[in-house]
Amino acid sequence: MNTDKIIAEKIASEYAPKKANKLIALKKLDRKAKQTANIFAYTFGIICSLLLGTGMSFAMSVIGDGELKSIIIGIVIGLVGIFGVSINYFIYKKLIEKGKIKYGNDIIALAKEISNE
Repeated sequence: MNTDKIIAEKIASEYAPKKANKLIALKKLDRKAKQTANIFAYTFGIICSLLLGTGMSFAMSVIGDGELKSIIIGIVIGLVGIFGVSINYFIYKKLIEKGKIKYGNDIIALAKEISNE
């Protein structure tokens, strides 16, 4: 067995032009359908979690001067963060449905084409 030949073929295959594969195209369409929802969910979730943490810090007098006004502001900020985190999943599901509607026909057609081969 010639290991040099195997290694050379492997390296050459990395630089050879790739043929368009229908399965790869299907995976790209699926990723594209879910991308907007994922980006929004992560971004919105992180922002709301930070709001929740900031509100907790104000309410427990870690940040601020510890007066009643600071505690009330912390509670309000924390409640906004809790509300945002609570609705994040439902917004995500709506955005996923929009993506499925937008790209669904193309994905189904390509999936049927692949399965018929």
